[in-house]
Amino acid sequence: MNTRVIALALVVVAHFAITVAHGAAHTAADVRLGPIGLAFVFIVIIIGPIGGLVWMRWNRTAGAWLIAAAMTGALLFGFVNHFVIDAADRVDHVTGPARTMFQITAALLFLSEAAGAWLGAHVALRTEIGSPDRR
Repeated sequence: MNTRVIALALVVVAHFAITVAHGAAHTAADVRLGPIGLAFVFIVIIIGPIGGLVWMRWNRTAGAWLIAAAMTGALLFGFVNHFVIDAADRVDHVTGPARTMFQITAALLFLSEAAGAWLGAHVALRTEIGSPDRR
């Protein structure tokens, strides 16, 4: 296993931990998602990257592409909801003791999702062109 694959796995695990912490900040700040937003979080943001990581055991390219796609979707969702749309989920609208945790985890999600999208695509492309670590 090469360092890029290990780095991608670490990003997926870190992203999951940050997602859990951000979910706790949502709960503490009483910022609720609607049913569609909640479904997106569970399917794309949580299950997508972990599923891609598992899939990489059998098909590295497909699993890495799934991680890249899920992280890109998560990145766009988080960016729009945390920094653009004027709603309760925007980082500057959260008040109270959970505000700092909400803001920090939103920023960490952005960074981990950008890293996951880039690394996922990089691993997939390197595998597709027949790098020595191809499985």
